[in-house]
Amino acid sequence: MWFRVGWKCRVWTGQFPAPSGSSDPPGASSGVRMGRRRRLAGARLDSGPMSCSAPHFSAAVLADSRLRAVVIGAGPAGLMAAETLLAGGAAVQVYDAMPSVGRKFLLAGKGGLNLTHAEPPASFRARYGERSAEVGRWLDRLDAQGLRDWAAELGIQTFVGSSGKVFPAEMKAAPLLRAWLHRLRMQGAVFHMRQRWTGALQPTSGAGWQLEFSGPDGVRTVQADRVLLALGGASWPQLGSDGAWQAWLDEAGVPVAPLVSANCGFEVRWSAFLRERHAGQPLKAVRLRHRDGQGQLFERTGEAVVSDYGLEGGLIYAASAPLRRDIAARGPAQVELDLLPQRSLEEVTAALARGRGSRSWTNHLREQTGLAGVKAALLREGLDAAAWPALQTQPAALARRIKALPLCLEAPRPVAEAISSAGGVRLEGLDASLQLRSHPGVACAGEMLDWEAPTGGYLLTACFASGRVAAEGLLNREVRSAGLDSGAAGPICPPNRLP
Repeated sequence: MWFRVGWKCRVWTGQFPAPSGSSDPPGASSGVRMGRRRRLAGARLDSGPMSCSAPHFSAAVLADSRLRAVVIGAGPAGLMAAETLLAGGAAVQVYDAMPSVGRKFLLAGKGGLNLTHAEPPASFRARYGERSAEVGRWLDRLDAQGLRDWAAELGIQTFVGSSGKVFPAEMKAAPLLRAWLHRLRMQGAVFHMRQRWTGALQPTSGAGWQLEFSGPDGVRTVQADRVLLALGGASWPQLGSDGAWQAWLDEAGVPVAPLVSANCGFEVRWSAFLRERHAGQPLKAVRLRHRDGQGQLFERTGEAVVSDYGLEGGLIYAASAPLRRDIAARGPAQVELDLLPQRSLEEVTAALARGRGSRSWTNHLREQTGLAGVKAALLREGLDAAAWPALQTQPAALARRIKALPLCLEAPRPVAEAISSAGGVRLEGLDASLQLRSHPGVACAGEMLDWEAPTGGYLLTACFASGRVAAEGLLNREVRSAGLDSGAAGPICPPNRLP
């Protein structure tokens, strides 16, 4: 909601004031605006998402009709933050470097948008590993069920798949995003696209912030009382998240962990035969085992894919955090792949010991164990021309190889190829409301924070939840008449130093 000359100023009552003139909200005359300004009279904010529990707004914030909030980043975290800020009575402007909003969100929905997961809350929160306690507090504000309720308020029904993953009924991200953007525009959000933050963030005398954005028409300066950074990580940089902010925040004294690959593939030195004949083929129902240098065991059954560079797929993504850490600490990681997890070693040994008669070895292996194609080809990897024929005559040894195929994972794939990234703004540099301790009134949300999660809806859920928590924190921040808190913040990047 906008309060300026020609608009009624009053305490938020859940209803937008009707404009008495024709003047647009601040920022509407410059930058790229998402859609035409709509008549706001009578449009109620209580149609917004209040699932899980209602946002916490202080009386001081509700009475502050001049609160100007700038959200940088138009992904799930940024849009959820914008919605929460609007519900608290703030005037919200959203800036993004890309031509349109939610590009990575739309890509995630191409194969069916996995919005969240329906597993029990305790198991859900455990998916966040070392950060489960911190992320759990975000989920207290917006959990999996709350996210489904929020989607329903947008007219998007969801269902639980056989694996527990939650999808929109239409299996697409675009309908949800369209409905969401329509509601945000109706609530007063103004979008400025193709506007890249330069890293400039200067404190002003009025306890606010001055930012700079670079766009097609040059550099613009923007004033804000509150700033929310939702700049994403470093995966899929072509969709907008390039991680350039790392250097700016690090130079300003904000603790930042380097962005690295998460939910990524790993490189394996395959033979030319395997790459040429089997790259792209799935490994269904296999079990991965890995023990790191501290003795921690990862063991899980799932599916993977043999690629030309190594291994990828859901099972590998789930193990990416311990594998990445182990490789960083000790070099290439040794893992074992059980190609027949549903059968015991004794069963496999007995099956291989049966006489094959006139059948070829390939047919014998397929008939007795069901192994064929890429799984059968994997058995030969790393063996020389003499070792493979010898192994065929030793049922017990071959059975052990089938049940514990050794593989060497040399390195994770580059972060630009990963589904998501780990690292980012360390949570120790933020307060409980995700505001930077060193820069009062500036909050961070989404994938730019130092946490990670496996695929399966966990990433999106935490991004949405962090956006709500960060926005609530900015709304609840005590309104200051002048100056900064003790230990006043400095600039993040001098305005004249552009990237």
